[in-house]
Amino acid sequence: MAKNLTTREEDYSKWYNELVVKADLAENSGVRGCMVIKPYGYAIWEKMQAELDRMFKETGHQNAYFPLFIPKSYFSKEASHVDGFAKECAVVTHYRLKTDESGKGIIVDPDAKLEEELIVRPTSETIIWDTYRKWVQSYRDLPILVNQWANVVRWEMRTRLFLRTAEFLWQEGHTAHATEAEAIAEAEQMLRVYAEFVENYMAIPVIKGLKTESERFAGALETYCIEALMQDGKALQAGTSHFLGQNFAKAFDVKFTDKEGKMDYVWATSWGVSTRLMGALVMTHSDDNGLVLPPNLAPDQVVIVPIYRNDEQFDAVSEVAKMIMNDLRASGLRVKFDDRDTHKPGWKFNEYELKGVPVRIAIGPKDVEKGTVEIARRDTLEKEFVKTEDVVDTIGALMDEIQKNLYKKASDFRSNNTTTVDSYDEFKEVLNTSGGFILAHWDGSAETEERIKNETKATIRCIPLDDNTQPGSCMVTGKPSSRRVLFARAY
Repeated sequence: MAKNLTTREEDYSKWYNELVVKADLAENSGVRGCMVIKPYGYAIWEKMQAELDRMFKETGHQNAYFPLFIPKSYFSKEASHVDGFAKECAVVTHYRLKTDESGKGIIVDPDAKLEEELIVRPTSETIIWDTYRKWVQSYRDLPILVNQWANVVRWEMRTRLFLRTAEFLWQEGHTAHATEAEAIAEAEQMLRVYAEFVENYMAIPVIKGLKTESERFAGALETYCIEALMQDGKALQAGTSHFLGQNFAKAFDVKFTDKEGKMDYVWATSWGVSTRLMGALVMTHSDDNGLVLPPNLAPDQVVIVPIYRNDEQFDAVSEVAKMIMNDLRASGLRVKFDDRDTHKPGWKFNEYELKGVPVRIAIGPKDVEKGTVEIARRDTLEKEFVKTEDVVDTIGALMDEIQKNLYKKASDFRSNNTTTVDSYDEFKEVLNTSGGFILAHWDGSAETEERIKNETKATIRCIPLDDNTQPGSCMVTGKPSSRRVLFARAY
């Protein structure tokens, strides 16, 4: 299997696009701006879903499902929300087709116009808060802790597999609370859940922070985010959690009677991550040979490839391979024995390297005689021979080692590509040479933020939630600044 990948150094963007397609993750569809997620890509997404779903349920959330279509009038009820999404909405205006006059073509039936247009959901706050009005009467009905796994549509003009498509898959949590403090605690808790998932399962270090007012979710009072750094020095927003205050409750008249008998509007949050995480996974760890998957999310953690020349050798090798496969599976690992006779071992080695399988085992007749196998790890491309009886222990330890190594490598890269600057000239120089994360003082004004964005294409990724709050002077205006914020060019 010839990989023929463009290298990252040659053209990072082209490398990414080629890798997503050649590794069988996804491809462009016949619908402009939409993608087909192929079985191997979807298997990784299913692993992500399973772990996130478990974490949501462990924090008290339940899954539900809400309609794909949202009446247009719902959007107009929350002004900043409609402003934020108006330019991205796909709108359904008719409900029927008919044969044209020639009898050969199909047209939209002009007599089948909807009384009210329907928006294909770009996000579900409005339809969900209209529903919550029926669910909430008193404090006894709160909190509502609901998540849905769904698809959404945001009409993007420039699309890129996983990173930005007109339709994508995600989860969106929507919660309702009796107090402001509870809602803020929920938004912060879900940010921690996302950070834990991305760091522990995806092996990607993230910076937790707050978005500036201009970068907040439309309709939110506060947006919390996690930001990751890709290998090309660009940032990627890996997840967001929003404190919505009482905005949506007031827009949809969701009130409750508190313990003292007083009426009040409920407090809200929403939070979500999407298939964009697949893009983050590819761009953080992969190399010029193909995907590199962290063991915690790899559909196949181990693949066993038999090497043989005749049926007799195949039978002897297969016996050992199946024994190892069963022992590894019994230890909890996901193992594939590739006994296809349609492809040669070299082709298979190439394929599994391209697909990022963490560990490959090769077994030939000489290995059977010696009681050994060859183990190759994908992250370092190192190989070693191991006694057959030691395989389970060796590979069990390797899984932890590879997971930690990928996180450390990504963490070291981020450290080496995070720069602290004091002047705007220095800021621009770093941005145009090495890129990466830049910590700099900002005066807190939207005008300065917009100027930096227009002049450099860099945005404030977040105001970090760490304790590094030393005051200083804005790098652009010289005005007082309470702390440094995180800048980068971003996806």
